[in-house]
Amino acid sequence: MNDLFSELQTLAQDMHALKSGSLSVAAFSQQARAQQALLQALPEKFSVVLHGLLDRLESSALFAEESCSFSQQDLFDSLQMWLDKAKLALDRQPGA
Repeated sequence: MNDLFSELQTLAQDMHALKSGSLSVAAFSQQARAQQALLQALPEKFSVVLHGLLDRLESSALFAEESCSFSQQDLFDSLQMWLDKAKLALDRQPGA
């Protein structure tokens, strides 16, 4: 279980680096998608939602903010909410 919390913490740190501009959208997305143990430990809907958010984030990175239908700030906020809910879901699992 500690490994799962470690993966979640790493993803949170990557999110902070993404917001600060020290990590690219592509790198963040690749790292987030690689957290297979974490995604498998969470209910399936978490994986579906995360992949949807990452797809939109990757799309938003291809365009200037004004010409994209996805606000990067809104996506950052949604990713943060995903991280918060994932932590709650892990906290509720037996053995947490």
